[in-house]
Amino acid sequence: MIKQLRKVGNSNALILDKPILELLGLEEGGQVQLTIQNGALIVVPANPLPVDMDEMSSKLEYVLQKRKEVLRRLAE
Repeated sequence: MIKQLRKVGNSNALILDKPILELLGLEEGGQVQLTIQNGALIVVPANPLPVDMDEMSSKLEYVLQKRKEVLRRLAE
């Protein structure tokens, strides 16, 4: 998935959709641990909420269906 950085004051922000937050067990105001490894930014919940695997699968399917056209074009 490709996301665009948004200008917020003097910084840039990465906006995460609600289904992605739910997949990560995060909510607004939640904290994340940022790590840079081999040129990649890794974002991990600092204190994740418990996640139900069936619900996670359902949310992932929702995101994949909602972004199906974009994902298809990226795969070309």
